[in-house]
Amino acid sequence: MKKLPLLAAAAVGYVLGTRAGRERYEQIKSGARRLSQNPKVQDVAHKAQDAATHQAAAAAELAKDKVSSVASTAADKVRGSDGQVGMQATP
Repeated sequence: MKKLPLLAAAAVGYVLGTRAGRERYEQIKSGARRLSQNPKVQDVAHKAQDAATHQAAAAAELAKDKVSSVASTAADKVRGSDGQVGMQATP
């Protein structure tokens, strides 16, 4: 029987907390929406996006060059130093 008052108090606290929590959530949500629609924030976001796009393109080009170089080195090793593909000296 001692658990019943505890459960009742927990239920009341949950309901009241949920209502207060929802109101605060809506306040935070509307504040975030206003902030995201601010022209200064939009400008900074666009500049950041442009910079990220530029950096991604540069990184992709660098990766392409590195892969090409590694592939060329691997092909040279497979060919051997005399240029014959797949031929290895047998003892």
